[in-house]
Amino acid sequence: MIIENSGLNGLKSELGYLDEVTEKAGFFRGQWEYYRATYDLKIEDQQSDNIYYLRINTRAVEGKLEQSHAVLVIEHVYIGRATFPHGLEYESPIPKQVMDVANKAIQSLHAALS
Repeated sequence: MIIENSGLNGLKSELGYLDEVTEKAGFFRGQWEYYRATYDLKIEDQQSDNIYYLRINTRAVEGKLEQSHAVLVIEHVYIGRATFPHGLEYESPIPKQVMDVANKAIQSLHAALS
């Protein structure tokens, strides 16, 4: 599920700072290549034992990802349920308690990046 009104889409940050603030918020840099990176937050739903990931998709608009001063722009924020053996399924409804955790993380990042 794409989170349309996150307030994060279009925000820019240097890679070094983005790595720092996302790590403080519990995210880790997942997939990355020279110009694109994702930041993931693992959210465990204790009621269903499902695992969800809040994913922030970014793209370098200045420099490359091996340079801490590269500038990234946030393109999309979305959430999905983890599936075996690896992958995310985006069509399932997201439980309220999971969305509450996701929204808190989004607000924290928005405050740090604004």
